[in-house]
Amino acid sequence: MTNGYFDGDNYFDGDNAVHYDRRSADRFRPEVLDPAVDLLEELAGDGAALEFAIGTGRVGLPLSQRGVPVTGIELSADMVAQLEAKPGSGAVPVTVGDMTSTIVDGEFSLVYLVYNTIVNPRSQEGQIATFANAAAHLSPGGRFVIETNISPVRQLPKGERFVPFNVTPGHIGIDELDIATQMGISHHTWIDGDRVHTIDFHYRFTWPSELDLMARLAGMSLENRWENWHRAPFTSDSETHISVWRKD
Repeated sequence: MTNGYFDGDNYFDGDNAVHYDRRSADRFRPEVLDPAVDLLEELAGDGAALEFAIGTGRVGLPLSQRGVPVTGIELSADMVAQLEAKPGSGAVPVTVGDMTSTIVDGEFSLVYLVYNTIVNPRSQEGQIATFANAAAHLSPGGRFVIETNISPVRQLPKGERFVPFNVTPGHIGIDELDIATQMGISHHTWIDGDRVHTIDFHYRFTWPSELDLMARLAGMSLENRWENWHRAPFTSDSETHISVWRKD
């Protein structure tokens, strides 16, 4: 069920769901995916895991195949259809709904949210609700894990607002940033032969300290923060972080 805290858009129906895996192919490479699954398996321990925004099952399916019971919540029914067409999907029940308020049965030792998806709710209230919903599903001592970028605002010269993050023959990606409102637009152009597809993702970027406060409001405390899934130290130069909060 959902009570409507989510204030972003569903960008992942139709064509975007069909082509999602191909456009995110680098994220499926073993050297990228395996360290994430390794760490999540360790954090889940003997308990069950809940993935917010499970998408097409990039992480949830291999984690389930490791023997961790995995449940998913996903906003896009079309993304769920892509997941359900894959081997092993029968072991991963998914509820269509938004991660800010959708409740599923069970108690979990791990709730996780990967690939920058915490920025999809476009208000601080929506992001706070995501933390509260994670905590509501966790058993005492359970962990909430987020993987997300550090906003590239420090790359902006004064007066500028555009930062390119990917320029390849098949994809051009440019972030448009508003520092005052913490709002961004991720402009994407995919080129496939003579076919060109463009989409703009609107989002609200966050800071690690802000996420820590959201966790505290939800009754969780920061346990670890690393730069990546390999547990490299998080520093002032880090462009991403993996943060782990533990339910008090």
